[in-house]
Amino acid sequence: MSCAALAETLLESELFGHEKGAFTGAAAQKKGKFELADNGTIFLDEIGDISPKLQLDLLRVLQERSFYRVGGASEVQVDVRVIAATHVNLQQAVDEGRFRDDLFYRLNVINIKIPPCGKDGRTFPFWQEFPDSPLTRARRDVEDISEGGLAPLLDYDWPGNVRNWKT
Repeated sequence: MSCAALAETLLESELFGHEKGAFTGAAAQKKGKFELADNGTIFLDEIGDISPKLQLDLLRVLQERSFYRVGGASEVQVDVRVIAATHVNLQQAVDEGRFRDDLFYRLNVINIKIPPCGKDGRTFPFWQEFPDSPLTRARRDVEDISEGGLAPLLDYDWPGNVRNWKT
């Protein structure tokens, strides 16, 4: 779910759901992404762009494993694994007071920095940037890409960086 693509109130409703009548147009109860992801995983893209209010709401979900739907009076319990991504340097945002340090602490359990894919070839093969990756720890051999396989990667423009990769 892209956190940057929606206005704060709409994002709140999308993440936590809402009750019938909570706002104009809320004709029925709607489960949010957290409730739908119960016992699973939710991916929050551009987490560094969320408002201070939503940072607090997200922190509560991570700490208490519960939340209230918009307009709701009953607590909803969830067990959700959160994977988050951002273009923002969250440590810098914390230092500048733009991102909650307690939320950063909760999100920063495993930090994977993916370098930008540039035409200069410095970031290929990119898996070499992660010597302590789960793949390495699992003692899997990662072979290098052949020159013929690397050439198209280096020639590609990489619009949008690695977010545009399709699997």
